[in-house]
Parts: sequence; structure tokens; C-alpha cells
Amino acid sequence: MNYPSTKSFSAATSAPALADLTVVGGAGHVGIPLVLAFAEAGMTVNVNDLNEDTLATLRAGKLPFIEHGAEPLLKKALAGQRLVFSSSPAGISCRGPVIVTIGTPVDEFLNPVHGSVQRCIDDLLPHLADEQLLVLRSTVYPGTTDWLDAYLRRIGRKNKVAFCPERVVQGYGIKELAAMPQIVSGTSPEAEQEAADLFRRIVPELVTATPLEAEFAKLFSNAYRYIEFAATNQFYMIAKQAGADYQAVMRAMKHNYPRLRSLPGPGFSAGPCLFKDTMQLAAYARNQFGLGHAAMQVNEGLVLQLVEDLRRGYDLSGMTVGLLGMAFKAEIDDTRASLSYKLKRTLQMCAREVLTTDPYVTTDPALLPLDQVVARSDILILCTPHSAYADADLKNKPVVDVWGFLKAGNIVS
Repeated sequence: MNYPSTKSFSAATSAPALADLTVVGGAGHVGIPLVLAFAEAGMTVNVNDLNEDTLATLRAGKLPFIEHGAEPLLKKALAGQRLVFSSSPAGISCRGPVIVTIGTPVDEFLNPVHGSVQRCIDDLLPHLADEQLLVLRSTVYPGTTDWLDAYLRRIGRKNKVAFCPERVVQGYGIKELAAMPQIVSGTSPEAEQEAADLFRRIVPELVTATPLEAEFAKLFSNAYRYIEFAATNQFYMIAKQAGADYQAVMRAMKHNYPRLRSLPGPGFSAGPCLFKDTMQLAAYARNQFGLGHAAMQVNEGLVLQLVEDLRRGYDLSGMTVGLLGMAFKAEIDDTRASLSYKLKRTLQMCAREVLTTDPYVTTDPALLPLDQVVARSDILILCTPHSAYADADLKNKPVVDVWGFLKAGNIVS
């Protein structure tokens, strides 16, 4: 990790302050809920992040993205001087644990990359005490935690190493951290115990495992969810091809039938975790993860199938298509790995024009207000089932709704 400066800021002044805990990548989607949970538990937390603009946003008492329930905690933490902000390794506290929340280390082909973890840790090491606990928080390739421990021993360091994976749903991290068990693992009994003592402050229950078991638990969880979504998306495509209403099929399947209670509805399965973690597991299994590969084909292929179905029913070359929702899931503003953009790119090859809108996303200058997209479009596609669309006036335009979210209107079968 290459840091651009050596600035360090406290919540109230520009002078560095001691912290009980440092979260590297602390201004990101994984970091912010964690930082605020520990601050609420009475700890002083160093929010260490490359992005100085995001740090400035946090210092101003604002959130850089949607995290439900976080803003009151941020204002309280700032008022109580529980936050320290730093954008370089030199700003890291030499006491207390250091939690690393950098993004999942994969290359452009989604294969695992140990080098990014090593570079990040190498940048941190000159500023860490020898016995300081290092906690990996982001999803890692199986074996990474033990590999990092061996690497540190090889270069003569004695830092304790733990892996405590993040497991919360994006946008609801504050709520779920306080409600769900935390998996804790360490490369030594001392590392495991110190990590357990740390997370016991903010979670209701701990589950201990070896590092390899904890790494698999995180990957298996995400891959399983991705496979579940693929199953229902495949069922949707089969039913649609047969001319059946899959929502009616699901109602028949699930009504008072507990064994299918967890079957999700169809829709775009995307985002920065599920697909990527399924790919990591496939890479670890030397591409012998048939279920994972099939899930990727189905979930990524749903978008292409949707376009092919439209092309069979409409002359898209003379039509304007409006896409409703560009975030990767409902009620958030994150567009990372959103299949809405894959759909947009595919449609741009065959439609006259493609317009996009989203009530939450603020990072895409191409987005238009909903009323403009509806007025100018010949057909609409519900990409993200934001609640704002439930009662929106879509002017009786034909709408493609894979989700079964809209209850009325000209739904395209």
C-alpha cells in the first residue's frame, strides 16, 4: 500500500493522538461500521486510510456512502474525541491492535494475489511494535493468514496474526455487528485470545476456528449465497422460456412449506463480494468448483438472456431503453460490480439510446432524474428494486421486472 502523505489528524485538532486501536482502510465500506462500533464501545480508534477526501468527509461528521444508523454514532464519536484520522503508516498507533480492511487481494482475472497483502504489511511494519496484534478483516485466499505469519517470522518479526472476517450486509453493518456472531482465528493461542478479547467488546457471540477454517467459512458463505441466487435465476429463465409466471410458481412452492422458506427470488446477483469470492474459491479448487462456475454462468448470463428476450420481442434499434437503478442492490449507493452497468453496455450495442437513473447513486454523471428517464424511454427495465420505484408513476410504459417487485403496470413477460 503506497501512502501519499504523512498527515495525521485527531477529531478535534490537527495534532496526532494516541489510539487504542487502528483500522487500516477504516474509511471504507468494511472499515466505517467497525470503527464506529469500537468507538461506541468506548475505544479511541485511528481511522487510517489513503483517501484524504473521505477522511475529511468523516471529520465533518458526514458519511461518504450509505450506512444505516451510522451518522449518529459518527457525530457522537467525534464529539467524544474517540476518532483519530491518519493517511500514512506514520500515523498508526504503536499500541493496540491493528485491523487491516484492504480490499480482497485479487488480480484483474480475479486470481489471488499475496503481494498486495505483503506490500500493505511491509508499509505498516516500521511503525508497529513487535508484539502488536495484526488482524486481517477482508476476505482472503485460503492459507493467507498462515502465510503472513510465516512471512513475518521469516523476516524476524514477532507480531501476533489473526483473521476475523467481516460478515455483515453492506449498508447494515452497524446493526449486524451488534447482532451476529464473529468468527475469530489466530495463528497462535495468544493471537486468538487477544483478537477474541477485542471483538468481544462489540459482538454478542464469538466462534473460534483455525485460520484456514475461518478463511473457508467466509468464502463458503459467500459462494453458497451466490449459488442460491443462481438456482432461483435458473428456475426463472426456465419458467420464462416455458411461458410460466415464476412469481406464481414461487408462491405455490413456498406457501406454508418450511423447507423452501429460504429460497430467494430472482434478480441481478452482483456486488463486490459474491462473484469475486466464488472466483477465489474456484481458483483455490484448481477450477474444479463446478457449482461455482455454473453459478457464475447463470448469474452473469441473466443479463444477456434478458437482452436476447427483448430483441426477440422488440426492434431495439429504434427504441430508447430506461434502466431503473444502477446500485448493485436495493437501498444503497454502491455501484461496484453492479450488473446494471453490464446491462447498459450490452444494450448500447443494440438499442437507439440507453438512459439510466438511481435515487441513491451520486458518482455517475450520466444519471438522469427518474421523471426524465420515464418520459424519454420506450421501455423500462427495473435493475435495482429500490423502494422509491414501488409507487413511482411509470406512465404506463412497458417494464421488465425480473424481481417481481412491481405490483402493477405494464409488466413485460
